Amino acid sequence: MNASNPIPTDYETFRTSIRAFLREALTPELVRAGERTTSVFSDFEAGRRWQSILHAKGWGAPEWPMEHGGTGWDIQQRYIFLEECKLANAPNPVMMGVQMLGPMLMHFGTEAQKTQFLPGIISGDDVWCQGYSEPGSGSDLASLKTTADRDGDEYVVNGTKIWTSMAHHSNWIFCLVRTDKNVKPQAGISFLLIDMATPGITVAPFPSLDGEVEQCQVFFENVRVPAINLLGEENQGWTVAKYLLEFERGGQHFTIELKKQLGKLQGALANPNSRAVDDPTYAYRVAETEIDVMALEQTELRIKGSLSAGDNPGALSSLVKVSGTELGQRCAELLIEAAGQSAMPWQSEVLAPDYTGDTAAPAESVTTMAEYINSRATTIYGGTAEIQRGIIAKHVLGL
Repeated sequence: MNASNPIPTDYETFRTSIRAFLREALTPELVRAGERTTSVFSDFEAGRRWQSILHAKGWGAPEWPMEHGGTGWDIQQRYIFLEECKLANAPNPVMMGVQMLGPMLMHFGTEAQKTQFLPGIISGDDVWCQGYSEPGSGSDLASLKTTADRDGDEYVVNGTKIWTSMAHHSNWIFCLVRTDKNVKPQAGISFLLIDMATPGITVAPFPSLDGEVEQCQVFFENVRVPAINLLGEENQGWTVAKYLLEFERGGQHFTIELKKQLGKLQGALANPNSRAVDDPTYAYRVAETEIDVMALEQTELRIKGSLSAGDNPGALSSLVKVSGTELGQRCAELLIEAAGQSAMPWQSEVLAPDYTGDTAAPAESVTTMAEYINSRATTIYGGTAEIQRGIIAKHVLGL
């Protein structure tokens, strides 16, 4: 805000109250979990604990409508809350249910589905994962092959999903399945809600390059799912999926994390032990990145305003996804460059919130390499940057 348009006093009071709550509610272990977060996922138990604390305060889902447990905050208050949580190093709460499935249930779900699932999502008691991608069906999601054949009051599901984040911690999965093979691909897909305890489901976790285990492959073998767990109409799952992807891509707050990364870059410029100190070219690249982050923030706020008005973000979510992830990669590269050899020591145990021992690398470089490695995936998951540019070209530029 500039001097001609200052933040109202009540927003400053709101920010002060959020800071006071965070000082009281965040334990040292929760703060360490936030500090040592190297991807969109914090330590699972820490994130779940933080979600429980927020829910007890009535803040478990700030962007949900009040009738479903939301806060009633306006867009500026929600942004302030998320920004202060990030600055205070709060861990990221378990987000798949709150950020993605919750809005879908409110829009497409029956009253019975809302009553059954929304309370567990906002409390953190139920942990959801997303069953979209398959081997051979990632960016071309409509080619998915996992089937769901109707058998009386149930669907019988067979197939596999991959890159299923946090499936090994989840007790529910929302899943795209093929219910009609005789129509064009998008027209034969349905959206199912599946209990992970159902017989026939196997979860195989696998480590990422940084050694963290976040991704899984999920196998379905004759898994019987009640037909009442169909979200939306049969064979209309593509409509639900597109709506969800707009929330996944546009519902993120890239600039809040990016501004935290910019703070690290500014610290590198002032650190006498950094390779970046007194390097005018490096300072120029940091300033250029800061300008780009400011521009992205304005677009994100436009999307938040659209969501507040009850609209979905549309193709703007693709623009934010491309810009936010690529700027994140740029920040990660700049931090690696500034850290130099200090980024090389690897101590996986240091990333655990309960670790309080010595570190081989300087404190400011403990997460640098892991963050860099994780950033390489951001332009792939949620729809590749190439796919997003295609959406922008078609729906924004009219090409």
